[in-house]
Amino acid sequence: SPIKLSLFCCFPKDPLDDVETWSESVDKVLSCKAGQIAFREFLKSEYSEENILFWLACEDYKKIKTVPEMISSANRIYSEFVETEAPRQINIDCTTRENITKNISQPTLTSFDTAQKLVYSLMARDCYPRFLKSDIYQGLLRKADSR
Repeated sequence: SPIKLSLFCCFPKDPLDDVETWSESVDKVLSCKAGQIAFREFLKSEYSEENILFWLACEDYKKIKTVPEMISSANRIYSEFVETEAPRQINIDCTTRENITKNISQPTLTSFDTAQKLVYSLMARDCYPRFLKSDIYQGLLRKADSR
């Protein structure tokens, strides 16, 4: 299903301005709100939405300024994405998962870095090339071209 453009109504500039650049790299997609929304819609269609949700959660996590906030956020990320049987369990190796588990009671701003890198490379290697061929992206490209 095509993405509703109403999702983009809060952007100061036309979100379609960047659509062409998204084919340059996955970073171009992840660096703008419209790209994140489109990529998330695509991942949802592939049942792998947890990847971008985890990646975005990690990006927010790294900006945290206080220890109490860090602890509660780390625990939320852990229970939503990392622990075995988590509702949105990400696909990471057991060593990485064990390391996070071992240190979750004393989280640091780098607690999720290894897992985030793994998920990033999974998105870049597997999901991103399919995203570029997807109806979602191709449809947005056509919209951008026909303006």
